Amino acid sequence: MSLISEYGFVLLVLACAFGFFMAWGVGANDVANAMGTSVGSRALTIKQAILIAMVFEFCGAYLAGGQVTETIKNGIVDAELIPPDLFILGMMSSLLAAGTWLFIASLRGWPVSTTHSIVGAVIGFAAVGISADAVHWGAIGPIVASWVVTPFMSGIIAFGLFMSVQALIINTDNPFQNAKRFVPVYMFLTGFMVSLMTFTKGLKHVGIDLATSQSLLLSVAMGVLVALLGMALLSRIKVDEEADRAFHFASVEKVFAVLMIFTACSMAFAHGANDVANAVGPLAAVVGAIQAGGDMTIGAKSAVPGWVLLLGAVGIVIGLATYGYKVIATIGREITELTPSRGFAAELATASTVVTASALGLPISTTHTLVGAVLGIGIARGIGALNLGVIGKIFTSWLVTLPVGAGLSIVFFLFFQAIFT
Repeated sequence: MSLISEYGFVLLVLACAFGFFMAWGVGANDVANAMGTSVGSRALTIKQAILIAMVFEFCGAYLAGGQVTETIKNGIVDAELIPPDLFILGMMSSLLAAGTWLFIASLRGWPVSTTHSIVGAVIGFAAVGISADAVHWGAIGPIVASWVVTPFMSGIIAFGLFMSVQALIINTDNPFQNAKRFVPVYMFLTGFMVSLMTFTKGLKHVGIDLATSQSLLLSVAMGVLVALLGMALLSRIKVDEEADRAFHFASVEKVFAVLMIFTACSMAFAHGANDVANAVGPLAAVVGAIQAGGDMTIGAKSAVPGWVLLLGAVGIVIGLATYGYKVIATIGREITELTPSRGFAAELATASTVVTASALGLPISTTHTLVGAVLGIGIARGIGALNLGVIGKIFTSWLVTLPVGAGLSIVFFLFFQAIFT
């Protein structure tokens, strides 16, 4: 008698619990990538950041999370080479291992990569618990490469955005007026980019399939709407001469603080779209295998159920609300000094990179991408603007995460094998 027929319901309940625990870890740890810069630049308070992130992380995870989830679910291991019973136990072990490491890291305030955690865990159980042949080593290459390429790409975009702000606004005769003139353009780009991602990729998972031309037109319309809303908000901002005496660009930064609200929303959406996969990818694989009665050819090809995305989205929100503040403080205040204009460049660059990678189905590390963007801004200001000690600790945590995830996964896999077989 197979495990699925004997313990199917118990396995499903345990998998859902571990998936929720992993999603909690994503919210508690990785959500700092979405909100840290907004809080660090004082454009938003921690409470405001958490409220914004709760809405947009949820929308990103539920509407646009299915594409990357497929990569985590089917792209890393060959489900057809692994016996169904062992596949289910392995995916459960991966969720529990990654969730445990994220829990430890969140308690310490370390911003680690949830993507490293779950990819390492899946590789660990498959390579050691099953066979090295069960791992799609060819698929690992692009994922690992993305961990290097995306911070570099994000850093270049952030550097370019920051230099454009310097050229068009900061280094001009009338920076305040130029800020009010050009910031709506940046708002249009933010609205357009996130809308395009949602219309072209995300809505397919909720049963709405739009043509490319329709998606483009709707995205332009959303970009214009965001720009108009921004202009209405900007019209209320007046020059604060007293603040400008203390800091010449104080009034300009107030304009960028409004823009940061829009980039924070887009960053949270992009983060939810990419990182929900880390929690629900293995869970979706378990659900598919159990529903198919152990037939891995059917289970591996089954669509990600909406309720699984919903469970991951809710877990992310609860993790953020309960423990997100610790890592938000690390990212937002300790890497470099951020102002709204610098934070905007970092956030829009990160969101653009994550949205692009999410559309391609690459499970990139948002942590790497954001740190790359912040480094790009630091380099634009001069290397002395960076806190190299904190950056060193972050890099170290990145190196440790993948082997720790793999090691924990192997331990849990052997434990579950002993209990269920």
